[in-house]
Amino acid sequence: MAPILERVAAAMLIWARFVIVDKSTVAPRIAKKRVWDGPLPTLADVYRARSVVRQHLEPTPLLRPEALSERMGCDILVKCENLQPTGAFKIRGGLYYMSQLGEAERARGVVGASTGNHGQSIAYAARVYGSKATIFVPEAANELKVAAIRRLGAEVIHFGLDFDDCLRESRAYADRCGAVFVHSANEPNLVAGVATYTLEILEEEPDVDAVFVAIGGGSGLCGACVAGKSIKPDLKVIGVQSTGAPTVYEAWKSRSLVRLDSINTFAEGIATREAFAMPSQMLWDTVDEIMLVTDADLKRAMLTLLETTRLLAEGAGAAGLAGAYERREAFAGKKVAVIVSGGNLTLDVLSQALIEERAW
Repeated sequence: MAPILERVAAAMLIWARFVIVDKSTVAPRIAKKRVWDGPLPTLADVYRARSVVRQHLEPTPLLRPEALSERMGCDILVKCENLQPTGAFKIRGGLYYMSQLGEAERARGVVGASTGNHGQSIAYAARVYGSKATIFVPEAANELKVAAIRRLGAEVIHFGLDFDDCLRESRAYADRCGAVFVHSANEPNLVAGVATYTLEILEEEPDVDAVFVAIGGGSGLCGACVAGKSIKPDLKVIGVQSTGAPTVYEAWKSRSLVRLDSINTFAEGIATREAFAMPSQMLWDTVDEIMLVTDADLKRAMLTLLETTRLLAEGAGAAGLAGAYERREAFAGKKVAVIVSGGNLTLDVLSQALIEERAW
């Protein structure tokens, strides 16, 4: 598939195509500069990852809820990554990443920073492969996710206000302790593992027209691009962020590694202040669009999922549906997959959503 990608990239350079971001902004498909010089995951890596992931996880369901399709005006496919043992697709990346470490590296232990879902994936995989995991989480982290990380056998260290604070401290901690630091996005093997959910979609529904994916650090969206675009170049891959945390959107629009001073969203799974190098480089070259939705949109999407599919999703898990709803007219009559990844919803957040919003 590599020659296909090279031809697509060459065509982009010749024709300098543009995609619409919003009414006032256009973003060139080609990155202006390189910010990542390390290896990037390939389709071959994704297939290798699947040979590992399938040893531990069954494929997640791909639902076709008629009630939801009726409301959206298109044929909606719901990929239920919220039904993974950790409630999110990141478990796929964690398993493949740990499988590629040597025995000596596993013996040193692994360290990571997380708002919850990445931490669970690393803790789960570390337990499977007999390694010790230490996960840094923000002081006000989702209590359900923190409890789950501990149940999986990892040590949890609370630090700082948000993910970015934890990221810096966890990296320093790993250096001091001689442990392996596992970045939540700048890891090709993590992305290759996560990308296996896209293989499952395309094998079950090869004529899917578009995929909508939530964006936090970007591993899930990169996975959809590397697998989806390699197998089906005309597949539309669209990322969704909150207006309160538009980091990757701003980086994609400006073609620079953006760092925001502050963010404000209830959806902690997509709340990052810094755009990371590897996913940024991949997305600048491949993704069709990155769009923003409000927190109110996320809550409506959560409630609509619950009402039409009986699936419970946190704000990040409902972001793909929120984006698809915003673009429903453009995809009327098309076959659209939304990735529901993030099922770790607290009752307090659900109660607040029920008070503030209504399903579409």
